[in-house]
Amino acid sequence: MERFGEKLRTLRKRQGISLRKLATDLEFSSHAHLGRIETGEKRPSAVLILKITRYFNVSTDQLMKDEFELD
Repeated sequence: MERFGEKLRTLRKRQGISLRKLATDLEFSSHAHLGRIETGEKRPSAVLILKITRYFNVSTDQLMKDEFELD
């Protein structure tokens, strides 16, 4: 899970989505908190992880397990 933030940033940037838009789309109150998740300062909740996997159509394994790469 150490690479979670890196993977989130990669997914977001691949689709040209800003942190603000992602926060809005996920009905998340703070884009700054998402930024801290991307930099590894904060850990995501289980609910947020599920929202992110659905939003980007990736598996939880791809997002959470460091040995799995994004397609």
